[in-house]
Amino acid sequence: MLNYTERKEYISKLEAYKDQDLIKVISGFRRSGKSTLLEMYRERLQKQGVKSNQIVFLNFEDFELRIFLNDLDGLYYHIINQLDLSKPCYVFLDEVQNVNEFERLVDGLFVKPNVDVYITGSNALLLSGELATLLSGRYVEISILPFSFDEYLTARNIDISNKYLNYETFFFDYINETSLPKGVELRESGFDKVYEYLEAIYNTVIEKDITQRHKINDKRAFGNIVKFVASNIGNALSPGNIAKTLTQDGQSIHNTTVERYLEYLVTSFVFYKVNRFDLKGKKQLATQEKYYLVDTGLLNILVGKERTTERGHILENVVYLELLRRGYKIWTGTSRNNEIDFVCKTPSGDIEYYQVAWQISSERTEEREFGALEKIKDNYPKFLLTTDGFTQDRRGIKHLNVFNWLLKINEK
Repeated sequence: MLNYTERKEYISKLEAYKDQDLIKVISGFRRSGKSTLLEMYRERLQKQGVKSNQIVFLNFEDFELRIFLNDLDGLYYHIINQLDLSKPCYVFLDEVQNVNEFERLVDGLFVKPNVDVYITGSNALLLSGELATLLSGRYVEISILPFSFDEYLTARNIDISNKYLNYETFFFDYINETSLPKGVELRESGFDKVYEYLEAIYNTVIEKDITQRHKINDKRAFGNIVKFVASNIGNALSPGNIAKTLTQDGQSIHNTTVERYLEYLVTSFVFYKVNRFDLKGKKQLATQEKYYLVDTGLLNILVGKERTTERGHILENVVYLELLRRGYKIWTGTSRNNEIDFVCKTPSGDIEYYQVAWQISSERTEEREFGALEKIKDNYPKFLLTTDGFTQDRRGIKHLNVFNWLLKINEK
């Protein structure tokens, strides 16, 4: 059973905004833990003395709530009539995008005195259009991701204080199975159960959140695009070169269609898009983005056993998601003769550079990875992350063991 410690950073964020005059919007991929996070937070409030007539918790994927999906007035009074509005009250609306005109419901509850509103959704479009206009400046978004490597080990009751622990073995489990909370719980029942779970989630996202919502008729072309991007995580892509590659394979599709499909995948949190940053001109570029997958376990569904994505790019995917968890803004760096995996702006506004490689296995690899960072002639911190047990800094570049970095152990 999950506990507070496994989502402690997200719980802390919710507590920081408790009773603030802001709507708390929790967004993220399906089954990444949004509902569980709200349930944990509700339990926490109850332990702090909040009574049952001060809390309403509704999950709009529950069958019994279907009668309210098109009855905004009925739903509003259903919520209000359960609350003692003379005291601070807390309303949790899970998967609220299923409610027709949910924007009006959220706004109506928000303006009610003593009502603190929390909503979740599995689509980034939750904060586009009318809701964003209605609530401009009146909400805070908390984007939730599947388990970090730290949370994954905690969920498996692994003692990370054991200095003899073989992190690499557990890391292969982490990237080859799943980082989704329920999937980790299912691993004791065997990989077949994990695979079935991932397949069910993926089918739900593709069918319910994307193809039905956006009325995609050519499901074969859409599926091929998903698999192509999954096979090329960490590689620079463009709608044009994706369309060209698929056309060469006998699948005729226009690049504007590819661009639209990519947008659907990003807004459903299947992939995260990273723009390029011109290291010399210090500006964001609008082409050749990179894409990273929300959970590398989904490669089992998308690519199968014959993964074409090599382990260095999978490690890069994990590092990207961890930087995202830490609140960094992230670009991939480029100049005429140089590429950097990640150019980051920290929450405090500082710049940091990250290069990721599986191992420094040869002098050539060492020169390539360190050399890319050495070509950047400013004094901002530069890091090389690898799985090597022995690390050695070079010319001001910090070489860190990636497992220690992920777990925040012995950071230099």
